[in-house]
Amino acid sequence: MSTIKKIPARKTIALVAHDHKKPDLMEWAIYNKTTLAKHELIATGTTGKLIEDALDRPVKKLFSGPLGGDQQIGSMIAQGEIDVLIFFWDPMEAQPHDSDVKALLRLGIAWNIIMACDRATADFIMTSPFMHETYDAAVPDYTNYLHRQIKADE
Repeated sequence: MSTIKKIPARKTIALVAHDHKKPDLMEWAIYNKTTLAKHELIATGTTGKLIEDALDRPVKKLFSGPLGGDQQIGSMIAQGEIDVLIFFWDPMEAQPHDSDVKALLRLGIAWNIIMACDRATADFIMTSPFMHETYDAAVPDYTNYLHRQIKADE
């Protein structure tokens, strides 16, 4: 069972990139500058500063990923504060905070948010008609999970 969350036409977009993917995300953001200007942008530390400079517009900057920025975004996803996650991650290089990265991606799936981990998917999202209008997203209802019987160890 799920509920419906109305995602507004003006979306809150979280932008994250691993170090080797930051140039790719900057290039993508500049290419999508006009569309991104219509939305609220949130990013992890260094990525946020780079995007803010590249787009010449304010970006809400959180901590750097390894210092908790990925977890901050994950918390915002769980609270329903993020509509779209664009996360250019590097599959070829281990990160010191791989467990945080995995948790962030898991939360994106658990809460059924719009998510891209590569440029092709991000391009499809940005060019979708849904990106420019209100969208009714199905949000899983975890009530049964939260109220399940928990047996104490004997």
